[in-house]
Amino acid sequence: MPRKPAAATAALDLPLDRIIEGDCIAAMAALPEASVDLIFADPPYNLQLKGELHRPDNSQVDAVDAAWDRFASFEAYDAFTRAWATEARRVLKPDGAIWVIGAYHNVFRVGATLQDLGFWILNDVVWRKSNPMPNFRGKRFTNAHETLIWAARSDAGRPVFNYDAAKALNEGLQMRSDWVIPLCTGAERLKGADGAKLHPTQKPEALLHRVLVTTTKPGDVVLDPFFGAGTTGAVAKRLRRRWIGIEREPAYVEAARRRIEGVRAVSEEAASATPSKRAEPRVAFGQLVERGLLRPGEVLRSACGRKQARVRADGTLVCADATGSIHQIGAHLQRAPSCNGWTYWHFERDGAVVPIDALRSAIRAEMQV
Repeated sequence: MPRKPAAATAALDLPLDRIIEGDCIAAMAALPEASVDLIFADPPYNLQLKGELHRPDNSQVDAVDAAWDRFASFEAYDAFTRAWATEARRVLKPDGAIWVIGAYHNVFRVGATLQDLGFWILNDVVWRKSNPMPNFRGKRFTNAHETLIWAARSDAGRPVFNYDAAKALNEGLQMRSDWVIPLCTGAERLKGADGAKLHPTQKPEALLHRVLVTTTKPGDVVLDPFFGAGTTGAVAKRLRRRWIGIEREPAYVEAARRRIEGVRAVSEEAASATPSKRAEPRVAFGQLVERGLLRPGEVLRSACGRKQARVRADGTLVCADATGSIHQIGAHLQRAPSCNGWTYWHFERDGAVVPIDALRSAIRAEMQV
């Protein structure tokens, strides 16, 4: 009897779109190896709170004081981090990646452990809260940010990064590593039976939306080993990603299930991210000349019209004092170290000035059909 491919077997064994109630280390140990595309981990912060915290009006601040956030020592916390991160790395696919969010209490210790285990850190992203909680004691700066670590399973991995989708989210500008997003408030904040917030560190859906749109594809499997109020599952379902949640606190499990049941997935078209030009078929400038889209001897100009060069039959350009590729001549004329010739050079057709990249896009469209 023929054996099923390993990937197909792993997919059958995964508890997709479900919450596993229990310890995250044991639950991950039961998952197949190399079966998950992305992990978003929001582990306990080990806040080391000393006493109650009160506002100026003497009302008590609902801080993180649950048993799940308390550890006997830094050594105990480090051992816990190593244990869950080891299992996380095992279940990631070779090109998988992990996001870990933390505060100054724990994120540096977690980052060191990830590096020790072989993860390759790609970015540390600062989530700057536009509405942070004030520092009521007035003894230090207001803590207005948290840090996210984005890391590949190894330095050989090629994790998903939807670069152009990230730019689109940022109005066409390259996405930076400092993200201004408000805390989870209002109707999005889950409440318990007593009307108080259900989970002390519930993350805003906007944060997970950015993470999933930029670093996953529709259909990818996203694992959250510290599922809490279910934000990862809610956003993953909406964006047509598969998800697995692990949570040990029964109250959080029940609330997360109810929350996710009420989420509707967007259409396949709406869930798709802008494809990266790096992933599109390669088109050489010479192909434009071969196919007669540009003629040997035709003049190309910069967008401003002040720089120009002529097309040669072999797909190079020539200007007054140099010959080379569209990129080399563009850089030479600007006296710049580099140049994207596809966006720099333009040609004229029927009185209109058109970037040569429009011709490349037309060829790519034919290739994809």
